[in-house]
Amino acid sequence: MKTKKLDFLNKEVSGVILGTMTLFSGDVNEHMEHLDMAVEMGVNLLDTAIGYGGSEISIGKWMKARSNRKDVVVITKGCHPGPNGKRVNAKDLAEDLNRSLERLDTDYIDIYLLHRDDLDLPVGPIVEALNEHFAAGRIKSFGGSNWTHKRIQEANDYAKAHGLEPFRASSPSYFLAEQAAEPWAPGTVTISGPAGEAAREWYAANQMPVFAYSSLARGFFSGMVTRERWEAEKDRIMSPGVLFSGNATKDQLTGRGETIDPICAKAYCVEPNFKRLDRVKILAEEKGRTIAQIALAFIVNSKMNVFPVSGVANRAELQSTIDAVNIELTDKELAWLDLKIDNR
Repeated sequence: MKTKKLDFLNKEVSGVILGTMTLFSGDVNEHMEHLDMAVEMGVNLLDTAIGYGGSEISIGKWMKARSNRKDVVVITKGCHPGPNGKRVNAKDLAEDLNRSLERLDTDYIDIYLLHRDDLDLPVGPIVEALNEHFAAGRIKSFGGSNWTHKRIQEANDYAKAHGLEPFRASSPSYFLAEQAAEPWAPGTVTISGPAGEAAREWYAANQMPVFAYSSLARGFFSGMVTRERWEAEKDRIMSPGVLFSGNATKDQLTGRGETIDPICAKAYCVEPNFKRLDRVKILAEEKGRTIAQIALAFIVNSKMNVFPVSGVANRAELQSTIDAVNIELTDKELAWLDLKIDNR
């Protein structure tokens, strides 16, 4: 697998991040086997969050059992909105961070991301609160998930002006599709499609690591979605709200239900994206690759410093992702896939 160096941690890391939302619940021993598999295949970047159920607990037990804390880079997230609204403040940051440290059974987090932003607040106090934990050694670096590039620049301008540690990483959604509707609750950030052009230019210029979640557009480029399937199922796909009602199955939560995933259907099943999918299929056939691999190759071949977050179910899916980051696409192929040119 291709590796990259994260200079701010002085560490060589895998080009793929293992997403662990799939460890939300279930058997801890199975979770540990899943993590073993990832490390055996060269993955040493793990993405989790305090809101991912038992994921942090399983990772903590696994690191203790394997005595490998220094061998892996843990990305976790906090300050997600709660029932009473936004929680991006010093009090909730300290509470979430301390709980994550306890659940992960560690005394430091490698990369701590704020899971959301609060645009009603100035960035200064947020940067200062993060720096307190950085100075204490509880976090080795920090950044934002679902933060716009403009807010990150504002935060880093503040940090520079006050001699503080800046944001080092960002985790927006990024994929080949354009987003037709908000897939989750308000407050998420994508850098995909025509609307994300300015953000992508900023990331390319600054080379800040982009931990791209939902890198297959919630399964749109998994190989399981077609126009025909969409037409056949669109009138019986469950409401996205049902997914988080407590009544959804694990398969439905991870986009492997009986119908097209409702979040995918809501946000990505539109004609411009089906046109992109048509082109992905053509290129996949030409190169002897899968649809998912070409879609992943699109994001890692960008001029940005992209790490796809891959929530795989098994060894075959992880190997497919690892193979995808080694695929090279030309500038013309990238433009053609994104509907910017008609010929390649």
